[in-house]
Amino acid sequence: MAALARELAKRHQVTVLTSRAADLPAESAEGGVRVVRVPVFFRRHLAVANFSSMFAYLPMGLLRGLRMRPSRSFDVINTHFVVPTGPVGHVLSRWCGLPNVLSLHGGDLFDPSTALSPHRHAWLRAPIRFMLRNADCVVGQSQDTVRHVHEIYGVQRTVELIPLGIERPPRLLPVPREYFKLPPDAFVMVTVGRLIPRKSTVQLVQALAKSQLPKAHLLVVGDGPDAGAIRQTAQELGVAERIHLLGLVTEEDKFRALDLADAYVSTSQHEGFGLVFLEAMAFGLPVICYDHGGQTDFLKTGITGHVIKLNDLEALTRVLIELEGSKELRQRMATNNLQQVEQFYIDRCAERYESLFENVLRARVAVNPSHRAPRA
Repeated sequence: MAALARELAKRHQVTVLTSRAADLPAESAEGGVRVVRVPVFFRRHLAVANFSSMFAYLPMGLLRGLRMRPSRSFDVINTHFVVPTGPVGHVLSRWCGLPNVLSLHGGDLFDPSTALSPHRHAWLRAPIRFMLRNADCVVGQSQDTVRHVHEIYGVQRTVELIPLGIERPPRLLPVPREYFKLPPDAFVMVTVGRLIPRKSTVQLVQALAKSQLPKAHLLVVGDGPDAGAIRQTAQELGVAERIHLLGLVTEEDKFRALDLADAYVSTSQHEGFGLVFLEAMAFGLPVICYDHGGQTDFLKTGITGHVIKLNDLEALTRVLIELEGSKELRQRMATNNLQQVEQFYIDRCAERYESLFENVLRARVAVNPSHRAPRA
């Protein structure tokens, strides 16, 4: 979303309304984007929000949104995530007479790893269904997300499919593997993301141990509540010295980790889309992941890497052994990924959103001629 906002800001005035965490400023200008952050309760971490902070965003975000006088300052509202931000975008749209484009990101509809996933509770499904039906336009980033709108929430309307995009990663000077305390001859796997139950990163530790590959190392980029379980599992399985938890790192170090790795691995239980897979592809990494989520739109076994049946740890282990043993196979997949990722850079995503915004605005004018036409 940040990349999309920055790309759109090259041609338009863009304001992002979000919540405030840690020591982030209440308002800032970043990459040409005005970023407005509202205070919420009990949020202490940048990487993880909690239920209290998400609930508090509803009144705080709405009040701050109204103070920005949106009916005079904006042409369209693009609400990202139906939960928890959906109600804010919906109410602002109705009160201010602006079209609301509702963008869904997967976990806001379906998250199999948490008991609070909206699909499990009628009291959440009902308001989500209402917002899905009443938005001027609904956007899904993958076929998986579109399917959940229809099958879980029973909303039979057109859902636009716009794949997410990434910024073209910078080409940094390569660093030696010692930079991350890795042996020069290591087979390096990398994973990037929050360390939460849905990512199931402990399984990667288990697969590394089962593979019995003495030169295999795992770089874990990110932080979260599962960090302790990952360390404990690595210690119990005798591979602690080959599991490298980097925590939260700079974008540059994330890219350095991807650049020196041999393969990207993920045991996420579900992804609405999976932007980090695209980042791995941009560095020519074979991608190994499960088959549950939107990544199946663009990842194919034998071409981009391996898409494995959900939680099939034996198959995951076999794939790691196969990739470690064949540099030629890794190179062939790298070539495929560098070609395929070209269609997923952020400029393509922004162009699709611009076209969608213009269509929504023209539809508003057709129904209500007093509504202003889209501005250049």
